[in-house]
Amino acid sequence: MRTSRIRLHRACAAALMAMVAAPTAEAATKHVSPGDNINDVEAVFKGLAPGDELIVAGGTYELSGLFDFNVQGTMNNPIVIRGEDGTQPHFHRAGTDQNIWDFDAEYTTIRGLRFSGGSAGLRVKSANRLTIEACEIDHTRDVAIRMNDSGITYESVRILHNEIHDTGVNGGGTSEGMYLGCNENACRLAHGLIQGNHVYAINRPEITQGDGIELKEGSYGTTISDNVIHDTNYPCILTYSAVGNGEPNIIERNLLYGCGDHGIQSAADAIIRNNIILSANVDGIAMQHHQNGDPANLTVVHNTILHTGGAGISVRNVVGSVVVANNAIYSESAAIHLGGNFPSLTLRGNVGTGSAPNGAMSAGVLTNDVAGGNFNGAPPVDVFPTSGGALRSAGDARDVPSNDFNGTPRNGEADVGAYAYQAGGNPGWPLAGTMKDTAASSSPDAGTGASDVGTSDAGALDGGRADGGQGSDARISGQDADPTNDGNEQMPSADSSMDCGGSCSCGATEPPRDHGFGGTIALTSLGIILALRRRHRASQKRGSL
Repeated sequence: MRTSRIRLHRACAAALMAMVAAPTAEAATKHVSPGDNINDVEAVFKGLAPGDELIVAGGTYELSGLFDFNVQGTMNNPIVIRGEDGTQPHFHRAGTDQNIWDFDAEYTTIRGLRFSGGSAGLRVKSANRLTIEACEIDHTRDVAIRMNDSGITYESVRILHNEIHDTGVNGGGTSEGMYLGCNENACRLAHGLIQGNHVYAINRPEITQGDGIELKEGSYGTTISDNVIHDTNYPCILTYSAVGNGEPNIIERNLLYGCGDHGIQSAADAIIRNNIILSANVDGIAMQHHQNGDPANLTVVHNTILHTGGAGISVRNVVGSVVVANNAIYSESAAIHLGGNFPSLTLRGNVGTGSAPNGAMSAGVLTNDVAGGNFNGAPPVDVFPTSGGALRSAGDARDVPSNDFNGTPRNGEADVGAYAYQAGGNPGWPLAGTMKDTAASSSPDAGTGASDVGTSDAGALDGGRADGGQGSDARISGQDADPTNDGNEQMPSADSSMDCGGSCSCGATEPPRDHGFGGTIALTSLGIILALRRRHRASQKRGSL
């Protein structure tokens, strides 16, 4: 009996040692080319395993049937699908009965590809830490990137440095650049990063909506930063409320112009800072009811807003804390418009031209305050503050964020508008209708955390006013009806493959590092082996096992 038990323990130990020493499956580099049968190309996509890299050769891949796949990498072994160096592989679909791609993805990067034609461009059915970067998506009939499958939380999406343009061909549809999340909190984007994209020409006559970036109700903790968005049919950026799901969304350091509706429209739960808006058909920044959200938990600071068809900034029917501070607003009509009720509104440190409630804004002169301002509504224009203009140190120090439009640290200096003043003029990217160049920025990703809310005024944040009640007399009596976007729009389906829609995504915040499942097995196995050895030694001393 003793011999058999010793053998049993030794066999267990050997098996555990074999488990520890067993090699994991090696990652593979795979290749596809335009000469391959498209069904074979799809099969390669479907066969990708954790750690694999798929290199897509240059050329055009013509699609006719459904192109659908599911790729599941891991934190330690992500999957990469990328264009061959020096090429831009092109997936094209002439018909509009299907999307270009329909897919699920986890811990996956898609990089350097072009997508054109089809119904939607990329429909992501589900995603966790999916990155889409340096891609081009154009001439779709409907939305370029859609991520709106019911019941899904799209976690840690990253959409980075993509060029998206000319949606709405062949009859059009809602045709947003990005449609992220669902109406009525039916799905949502959490902790996303939408950064450095160029979105434009979303304004064909046949388009029924046409937002540049639309972040739907219930989405939270997502940053929309450093994008250039222009020539849209609806707002350049539209966000709903988080409806209590999580942290506010952040909209910062974007250049917006030619917005067919508002420049930025937000219902609630957002930090809007350091944006430059050169033109919008309605308001530059509008805070108003949308779906289940009403203005509350909103901080709007250090934005620069020029020519608009409505007001520079409008606020309607406030139900919670709203702070509007240190904005440079140069309007030929209304600079700040208030409508309805606003019991928890703080207005301070704003500078510019146009009508505004008493005490809400100090006077400025566009041609004196910035280096090369104009009301043309598009670049070239230079809104960097001058040394002797009204923007220098004119804001309220309680509302200063950590950096400016260039990512330059503000160091607590309350220069009004999107830029912190520096001698010698703008040290960063000159405004243009191109992808934003952040290479010259001192800290392009600085200040994207939700903790950097752009205000240190506890009263303003909790709905009170610690500024001497300046906002209390900034009133326009009466109710103001919402002039645009009733929040009831729905995303149509072009075919059965896209009944709930979808888009793409990836990790704005990395999860806590761990050793993975394999590391846990190894550590546990070693512990068992050591315990068996200790038990064996003890039993030898006792004379039995």
